Amino acid sequence: MTETADRLDQALSMIDGGLSHLQSRALVSASEVADLLLDLRLLLMQVEATDAPALTS
Repeated sequence: MTETADRLDQALSMIDGGLSHLQSRALVSASEVADLLLDLRLLLMQVEATDAPALTS
């Protein structure tokens, strides 16, 4: 559970940093926004993977 909380904190920090960086600019390219969203998606996929129950055969 601690790893999940750490990943969520990372995602929130990334969002906060990205938003503060983007707010100071008049123009933001689509690729910069896509990069931020992809980074967040990867972090959240890692959280999902750690929260998924282990499969037993």
